[in-house]
Amino acid sequence: MLYGIAAATAALLLTAVLAALLRVPARRLGLVERRQRQRRVPVSGGLAVVLVTSLVAVAGDRTGWAPLGDGVGRLLVAAAAVAGLGLVADVSRLKTSILVVGTAVAAACVMPYGDLGVLGGLLGAGWVTFAALALRSLDHADGLAGAVGLVTAFGVGACVAAELLDGLAVLLSVLAAALTGFLLHNWPPARAALGACGSLFAGFLLGAGGVYARVGHDPLESAGVLFALVALGAADTLLVVLSRRLAGRPLLRGAPDHLAHRLRRLGITAQGAVVLLGLLASCGVLAGVLVHIGRLGAQAPLWGAGVVAVIVLGLLRVPVPVPRRPSHTVVRQPGSPTSTQVREPLRVRNG
Repeated sequence: MLYGIAAATAALLLTAVLAALLRVPARRLGLVERRQRQRRVPVSGGLAVVLVTSLVAVAGDRTGWAPLGDGVGRLLVAAAAVAGLGLVADVSRLKTSILVVGTAVAAACVMPYGDLGVLGGLLGAGWVTFAALALRSLDHADGLAGAVGLVTAFGVGACVAAELLDGLAVLLSVLAAALTGFLLHNWPPARAALGACGSLFAGFLLGAGGVYARVGHDPLESAGVLFALVALGAADTLLVVLSRRLAGRPLLRGAPDHLAHRLRRLGITAQGAVVLLGLLASCGVLAGVLVHIGRLGAQAPLWGAGVVAVIVLGLLRVPVPVPRRPSHTVVRQPGSPTSTQVREPLRVRNG
C-alpha cells in the first residue's frame, strides 16, 4: 500500500519533469507532431511516460517491494518493444501496417493461452492491438489521449485489483500516475504530446490488462466489458472509418475528421471538447467496471454500444475539410530544364 502511493507520486513528478526536459531535444531531433500549420508539438511526453513507468515498475520488482511476477514482467517488456516501434514511427514515416503487425505480434507473445486457449489467445491479441491503435487515434487533439488513457487506466486497474492481480495493479497505477504528470504538459494548448511511442505503450498495457482481468469469465460478458472500457476509442475509430469510406477517401490518409475535430467545428472549445469526451469515456469505463464486479447486468454494454452508434451517426453529419491531393507544379529555373515538383498538404501523423 505504502509503496503504491510512493510509486505513484514518484511517477507523476518524474514524468512531469522529464517531459519538460525532453522538449528541447525532441524539437531539435524533429520529434514533433503537427497539430496545426503554425504549431509543432514535441512528442517528449510519450517517451517520458514510457521511461518513467518502466523504471518505477522495475524498481519495485527488483527491490521486492512490489513484485510484478513473470507474466507482468513479460507484458512490460512487450509494451516497451511496441513503444520502441512507435518511436521509430515518430522519427520516420513508418507504414501503419508495420505498426499493426508489430503490435499484434507483441500481443500474441504475452497472451495466457493456457487459460484462454489458442483461439481465445489470438482474439485477445487482436483486442490488445485494437486498444493500442485506438488510443493512438485519440492522440489527434491536445489533452484527449492523455485524459482518456488516465480514465481507462483507473478502470482497468480496478478490474485487475478485483481479481487480486497485485503486480499488474501496481503497474497500471504507475501508468495512471505517469499519464497524470504528462497531462500537465498536454492540456490544451499542449506543450508535449504522446506520439506513437507513448500512445501505443499505454494502449497496449490497458488492452492487455483488460484481457488478463477477464480470464476465467464468460466470453460474451467479457467482450462487453472490454468494449465498455475503450468505448470512446471504438467510437472514434468507427467514425473515421465510416467517414472516409463514405467520402471515398483512403482509410490511412490523415484528415481532420476525428471526434474532437468535429466537436471543434460545432463551436466547442479545445478544452471543452476534452472535458466532454473525457466524461463520455468515464461513463463507459465505469459501466465496464460495474459489470466486471457484478454490480450491473451483462446487458449494460449494449446500451453503451447504442450511445456510441448515436454519437457516430450524429457527428457524421458534421462537415469536415477534404484534404487536397498532392499537386504537381512545373518549376522553371534559369539555365535549367523544366522540372516537376510535388507539393503535398501538411501531413497528419496520427490521422
